[in-house]
Amino acid sequence: MPTNDADLTVAVAASAPAAAPAQSATSLEAALTPSLASAPAPAKRRVPQRGERVSEQPSFVLHSYPYKETSLIVDMFTRDFGRVGLVAKGAKRPLSKLRGVLQTFQPLQAAWSGKSELRTLIDAEWVGGMLPLEKTALLCGFYLNELLVKLIARDDPHPALFDHYVSTLNQLAHNEPAPIVLRKFERALLKETGVAADLTRCTSTRTAVEPHGQYVVDPERGARPARDADSWPAVSGKTLLDMEREDYSDPVTQAQSKVLMRFLLAHQLGGSPLNTRQILIDLMQL
Repeated sequence: MPTNDADLTVAVAASAPAAAPAQSATSLEAALTPSLASAPAPAKRRVPQRGERVSEQPSFVLHSYPYKETSLIVDMFTRDFGRVGLVAKGAKRPLSKLRGVLQTFQPLQAAWSGKSELRTLIDAEWVGGMLPLEKTALLCGFYLNELLVKLIARDDPHPALFDHYVSTLNQLAHNEPAPIVLRKFERALLKETGVAADLTRCTSTRTAVEPHGQYVVDPERGARPARDADSWPAVSGKTLLDMEREDYSDPVTQAQSKVLMRFLLAHQLGGSPLNTRQILIDLMQL
């Protein structure tokens, strides 16, 4: 099902998740992250199969839009199945159990069935434990969701990215610096989708990136020394090394990584605009 950019824009301007009782920031991660304490070794993850009935799946609503008179089509990000499309039958009816549950940025346990690309949502229950996103953090949350909708293929599991998404929402809800939080998530997203090169080595020579050197990052190959004729953004070697270490304490790293990630994401999006990022740029210059 193609993404409706107009609906995403409306969602940013007019939608907000329902306020929920706040719990500690770690309670959500405890509910959504499998416990490792009781197991001597991590079990091998079973590969999900399309067509099986799924229940109690940790999930978040990324986006939804009307379907027929009383239903919704919901784009949901799940830990074990990735991004899935679900038909929420009757969700728009006043007495529907799903009406108040299918809110963005609220952790859910979802159940569905079906073999087609659009499955049928059977149940969704609110898990709780997450502070609601407000003001700038809310806009940043919609930006994350739009990135996932446009860059993650349906039915492609990314459990590590799911956990990073949970952590990112928690950081935004607790007012951690939005530019740094977003840069870390953007980088994690490109890594998880297999399009992020190692920033510590020059792809043309396989030598280590030098902190005082100037480099450009080829979206298809990785870092190489900058040339006078380059139109791509040039950044210092230190910025690349800082990004690989997730160290954004240097203001220069923050500024250069913003420009670099905007360039790399634009390449992966193939020219498709990000509605939420433009709003963020206008409001905050992120």
